[in-house]
Amino acid sequence: MTAASNKNLISFLLYFAVGLLVVVILAPYLWLFISSISTKRDLTTIPLRWFPPEPTFENYSRLLLGGTGATDAASQFGRCALNSLIVASMVTLISVFFGSLSAYCLTRINFKGRSTLSFTIIIPQLLPPVALIIPLYLIVRRLGLLDTRFALVMTYTSFILPLVIWLMIGHFRSIPPDIEEAARIDGCSRIGALFRVVLPLVAPGIAATFIFAFIIAWNEFFYALIFSSTQSSKTLSVLVEEFSSKFGEDYVLMSTAGVLASLPPVALALVFQRYIVQGLTAGSVKG
Repeated sequence: MTAASNKNLISFLLYFAVGLLVVVILAPYLWLFISSISTKRDLTTIPLRWFPPEPTFENYSRLLLGGTGATDAASQFGRCALNSLIVASMVTLISVFFGSLSAYCLTRINFKGRSTLSFTIIIPQLLPPVALIIPLYLIVRRLGLLDTRFALVMTYTSFILPLVIWLMIGHFRSIPPDIEEAARIDGCSRIGALFRVVLPLVAPGIAATFIFAFIIAWNEFFYALIFSSTQSSKTLSVLVEEFSSKFGEDYVLMSTAGVLASLPPVALALVFQRYIVQGLTAGSVKG
């Protein structure tokens, strides 16, 4: 084979692999959407119908507007969506703010035990949630915080904050200290150099970390299932599960709720896609 033929073959295999990967990634979400615009009869018909003969958006109105036939779980959708938004936003803001400051201290300030602390900060991510759920439950119950948003915010922050610190350490290390020192020579204090010079340079990394933290908090299920039981703190991840258990098996509404629940993180990732790529690239090398 000639060099041109080899190049064409490699290009074909590359595009084929990319196309196959896209299909594997998008196929489950596409089927989720198709299920959401179908009826229960369409989903249980044999042979299987890959697309409903009469698509309907009635399922979305039942969830969002409480239309005819809305179950108790469907009527809770709006409140649970608000709970998820509040909890995920608070956890993300707290984790990114304090995580960025902590990461800056670990990369710029020399103190005894800095290397050990930088390494051990990620240990909470290595522990399985099932090993922590009993002591956390006892603490939350003793504080009288069961079935509250604050309990979820406190719990989520305990394992998202270390991850944020770990990610931001890499971004701060990619910024040469000479830039900060030059700002301090020009009259900036350490805090002034941090907010005027360093943080703008790591803005893509902060944006990428913000999105990752929000997605983790938004999708968390295990702790929300244990710590919440009513509309006052129940999140969307718990509500979606209830369509197939507590309130009977309703795969159509489950699919519809799944589509709606996935929209905020997907939209956030698409809007800030450029920052995600820049953040990953900036944090991958040391300047």
